[in-house]
Amino acid sequence: MPALPEASGAPRDPLSSPIPSVPLVLVAHGSRHPGVSAALDQLAAAVAAESGPERIDISTAFLDLTEPDLGTVAAALAAAGHRRAIVLPLLFTQAFHARVDLPETVRKAAQDTGLDLVTAEILGTGGDIEAILVDALTEADVEEESVVLLYAVGSSDPDANAAVMALASRLGSHRGSWDFAAFATCDPRADEQLGRVERLTVLPLFVSPGLLLNQLETAAADHDVRILPPLGNRLAPVIYARYRAALAAS
Repeated sequence: MPALPEASGAPRDPLSSPIPSVPLVLVAHGSRHPGVSAALDQLAAAVAAESGPERIDISTAFLDLTEPDLGTVAAALAAAGHRRAIVLPLLFTQAFHARVDLPETVRKAAQDTGLDLVTAEILGTGGDIEAILVDALTEADVEEESVVLLYAVGSSDPDANAAVMALASRLGSHRGSWDFAAFATCDPRADEQLGRVERLTVLPLFVSPGLLLNQLETAAADHDVRILPPLGNRLAPVIYARYRAALAAS
């Protein structure tokens, strides 16, 4: 993955300054998939390793379907004596969960516990995520001739879907391939693309395992289409950078 750019001018790079003792809470949407909690715990450990000898305190919470919720985690941090924490949404687009659901959840948790909760930037669909996708394809030995389907959950917000499509287009430009995006919950539907494109590889824009990913894996087996694993621990450097940026800005 490309090195993070160095800061210029007077402000210091937040990644080069000492780490204050501020815990981090990773907030995911949640899923009924039994592997979600373990995957998030592994990701939290990978992010802690990114922080070096300081080993920041990292918790995981979920917006829905999985426990614990953010209020429970915030209450535990407050009871342990913390006064503030960084909340980092494990979301790729500025859709409903990022714009409405998460802010309301953070506001209520802060009000109920008295903890100062600072929300970091979402994972997004920028250059650092693109670099992770490129690395994932390279390490999986995906052939240059393969077309990559970037698979995301999808949203009722067209701008959110457009951001994923733009990411897939940039990925294709990087690879010199006709890569494209498709979704689980809206058009274009990923399962409808499986038999239409030869030499297809599916790259999930997912943090962890989930039922939607399982459903596509089942469909892909009928078409002999390869599906790569969710991004998981590959996201640790990006998450750590978001954490440090949130600290520097707060």
